[in-house]
Amino acid sequence: MDAPMDAAVIGAGPAGLMAAEVLAGAGARVTVFEARPSPARKFLMAGKSGLNLTKDEPLPEFMSHLHGARMAEIVAAFGPQQVADWARGLGQELFTGSSGRVFPVAMKGSPLLRAWLARLDGRGVALRTRWRWTGWQEGALAFDTPDGPRRAMPRVTVLALGGASWPRLGSDAAWVPWLAARGVEVTPFRPANMGFRVDWSPHMAPFLGQPVKGVALQAGPLSDRGEFVLSARGIEGGGIYAVSAAVRDGAPLTLDLMPGRGLPELAGRLTAAPRKDSMANRLRKALHLDPVKIALLQEWGRPLPADPARLARLVKALPVRHAGPRPIEEAISSAGGIAAASLTPDLELRAIPGTFACGEMLDWEAPTGGYLLTGCLATGRHAGLAAARRLS
Repeated sequence: MDAPMDAAVIGAGPAGLMAAEVLAGAGARVTVFEARPSPARKFLMAGKSGLNLTKDEPLPEFMSHLHGARMAEIVAAFGPQQVADWARGLGQELFTGSSGRVFPVAMKGSPLLRAWLARLDGRGVALRTRWRWTGWQEGALAFDTPDGPRRAMPRVTVLALGGASWPRLGSDAAWVPWLAARGVEVTPFRPANMGFRVDWSPHMAPFLGQPVKGVALQAGPLSDRGEFVLSARGIEGGGIYAVSAAVRDGAPLTLDLMPGRGLPELAGRLTAAPRKDSMANRLRKALHLDPVKIALLQEWGRPLPADPARLARLVKALPVRHAGPRPIEEAISSAGGIAAASLTPDLELRAIPGTFACGEMLDWEAPTGGYLLTGCLATGRHAGLAAARRLS
């Protein structure tokens, strides 16, 4: 490299940029290397429909949604309140929705990213795009660049290369064999925050593309009252993502189509419905179910029981038949990654002293809704602070 370098950060997603920020704040000369033509592509894609930065809820409840070694202590040091304060420090006005989710008023990720990159530039952080890391050569970091192969010899390195979801945006897990060859244990990747395949019956065609609202989803210990969408490929959306880890791991998924009503009330309504009414009319008139919910009952509950008590139980716990998760390439995030046993409490690789890891490279997972992004930012900060301490 032309200029002296204290720290190299490989990967310009949220975790990597946060690591670069704290390193630069500690006085380190930092260079961020990014394989793609521009930084934080997955971050920008996730913010297209509204950038959900974090969730405003008590810290113990927040941390219960993050699963992985050391995540509790890492997020405790940089949780929802700290993420919100950090975003405001970048000039972003925030608001909290009725569900507790925190968004920039601008909703998009691009204004925040522009402000962030400007601050990093002002602190002397260099950004090299189209520099694809290819492992190590003779102890140096090796890169493929537009100008040919290059090497770098930083004093510390922070890896923030992402997991295995959305490879077209840069998270392709190409780094796994390079770390494994040096003794780093990597837990196999699995999809997380993903939809599930459903082989729909022809009668469902008019309902594909429509949202399912006002339901409760239950899978093992996980539950959620978020909405989801019926697509030609299956079921997807926030409510599905919130329980997807348990469903992926084998828990049956059920829908409560009327979560605000008790079983005796529903059975009573159905008992009082005129016998001459068709099943669809009984569900519509007695329970006020909308056409989408009636269609799902007919899809997953047929033959529908005539007995009011049994039908009410089906409305309260409709089994969802699916054909497994969508491929990891379509998942919002991934589970698996660098095993906790291969990391020190500082997120330093035990087999490669001076090299730290953060973000979705680590073996942890969290649902969307602010938990995933907060976890990435928190691990980036944790690794960056530890790398700065090692430099000093």
